[in-house]
Amino acid sequence: MNEKPALRIVVLLAALITAVCAVVFFAHRPVLSAGALSFDDNQYLTEDNLLVQKPSLKSAFKILTEVLNPSSTIGYYQPLSIISIMLDYAAGGSDKNLEPFHRTNLILHIFNTALLIVLLYIIFGQPVPAAMAGLLFGVHPLTVEPIAWISDRKTVLAMFFALWCLIFYVRYTREKGWGLYIASILMYVFAMMSKPTSLPLAAALLVTDYWPLQRITAKLENIKGLILEKLPFFVLGGAFAVITVISNTRSIIAPSSESSVATKLSQLPVMICYLIEFYLNKIIWPVNLSSVYPMPAPMGLSNPKVLGGVINTVIVVIILLYSARRIRVFLGGGLFFLVVIFPTLGLVRFSPWVVASDKYVYMPAVGLLMILAWCFGWIWKTAEQKITKQMAGLIVLVLFLSAAEIWGTRQYLSQWHSTQSLYEYMLKLTPNAAPVHENLGNVLQSQGRFDEAAGHYSRMLQQDANSMTAHNNLGSAFLQKGELDKAIGHFNKALQLNPNYADAHNNLGIALSLKGKTDEAISHYQRALQLRPFFSDAHNNLGILLQSQGRFDEALEHYRQTLQLKPDYLASMNGVAWILATGSDPNARDINEAVVLAERAVKLTKNQNFVILDTLAAAYASAGRFDEAVNAAKKAVELARLAGQKNVADEISKKLVLYENRKAYRRPPEPALLKP
Repeated sequence: MNEKPALRIVVLLAALITAVCAVVFFAHRPVLSAGALSFDDNQYLTEDNLLVQKPSLKSAFKILTEVLNPSSTIGYYQPLSIISIMLDYAAGGSDKNLEPFHRTNLILHIFNTALLIVLLYIIFGQPVPAAMAGLLFGVHPLTVEPIAWISDRKTVLAMFFALWCLIFYVRYTREKGWGLYIASILMYVFAMMSKPTSLPLAAALLVTDYWPLQRITAKLENIKGLILEKLPFFVLGGAFAVITVISNTRSIIAPSSESSVATKLSQLPVMICYLIEFYLNKIIWPVNLSSVYPMPAPMGLSNPKVLGGVINTVIVVIILLYSARRIRVFLGGGLFFLVVIFPTLGLVRFSPWVVASDKYVYMPAVGLLMILAWCFGWIWKTAEQKITKQMAGLIVLVLFLSAAEIWGTRQYLSQWHSTQSLYEYMLKLTPNAAPVHENLGNVLQSQGRFDEAAGHYSRMLQQDANSMTAHNNLGSAFLQKGELDKAIGHFNKALQLNPNYADAHNNLGIALSLKGKTDEAISHYQRALQLRPFFSDAHNNLGILLQSQGRFDEALEHYRQTLQLKPDYLASMNGVAWILATGSDPNARDINEAVVLAERAVKLTKNQNFVILDTLAAAYASAGRFDEAVNAAKKAVELARLAGQKNVADEISKKLVLYENRKAYRRPPEPALLKP
């Protein structure tokens, strides 16, 4: 008789989880076609991150073992998150195809919603209230950022393991199985290996002993025993805290006085109160969401917004403490929220401009959802004998709130359509946000809109005159406009601020080479490669400059390094093909490889690049395929003339005469070059 009700509950729970997950998928489905890259996504998708972009067991092993000096990202040790992104690369993901990354993030979020429902059911024993709370979590607009922001994989993955940790722990407290205890510890480690902000979960387990597990009594021995029970969690958490501090300090480009340090102690209590109220407001009324929230100025009680946050937070704390005299629910859930979110309340700041972030609420929300599930359960229990107005009212309320959240989620997701639309949306909310101006400037510069890009970089410098990235980016815009002296001035300023800024060394090398200062340019390329050995642009640019000096062997080495990093890098592909096809020393030529590379480059450029066609013609001629060489050279001459490059067309025409006379071309000291 007892098995049938249990079976019915399992079937009901499974049906509810399936229905909720379907709704969550519907709410977030537009993320699969989102095209926006946000802030540090470039570390994984557009920069030379070989460990991520060349998936292999060797890469995974190196990611796992680079504990104190992670090379795959700028930041802390987060190997499981990086490996999961690497697997998305293996599944076809790239900066041109974001769907695999978004798909994994969405799947993890759906699993998290299901696991949350299971956790709430295990704790409170009521499937419908657990599903209601899970639904409100799953479709909430605050969950958009952790799903749509590719590099925020760490948040959804850490939550996945954290929920398993909690589930195993709750079951351990009731069944006393040591296997469950060990499994809980293991999941805690996995959560920290996904994102270090999972560290407070150890303390959160102690909070769950107070409520909802009701394991803490007034006896001192009881409290000591529970603390000793958590000792392995605290030891492991402490070890990961040390790893996080060291790895973050060693891998960031240039630690600023505001980055990776605690907010000033005098400001910390005020900051905590302000942020608690800020997050509670966003949870209740999730509008104007963004990845950048400006810090109130001044951060003090003289600011009405800050003062209001402090007053409201104090009122909430008083209410929680007063309620604990009769019931532990609200204080227990509130403490869980506070403990888990505490490291992000100004105690540690990994970036000078990140004050608050939607993703910071993702895991701490479990505490508030416990309160919500208990409240729903209390209402449901009073009406479970028959359908009453209470039950019907609760269902209608949850459905109404869910519908409103889905609308808000869809609206926010629409801003993630493209990188430009995302940053333009952010600027509407925070017009003076320096990092947004920087990133929007990068987007505009990639579109050839250099004046607009320079305007945004200048706005960034107005906010932070000593921003090395702003100087580097502004210099890059001037470089693209051909204003070399201005460009060099900004690159030098960036290097004064940070002599180890590899991008600035590379860009300064380009500007100096265009000014004819070849030796200086080479030294800056070499310095860039000392700082970033896998810097493909620097390898390619150095190869071009060495080739122009007739140092072909050295140039070939750097071109090959570039192609190892980016096999379709056209400039290096063309450089290798040219050197191998046109060398005067037969032993230095590799005609077959030259032809293969040149044909591949022509295919990639759809037969429309006269420089590459010139190289292909030279390769064909060296291979004795003169008829094909003539055709390629004629096409190259035609395209060069259409592009207004008369001198280049004349040079190719001279080679054409050789091919027509069944002779191969042997290069002069400085051949025609392809711009990257």
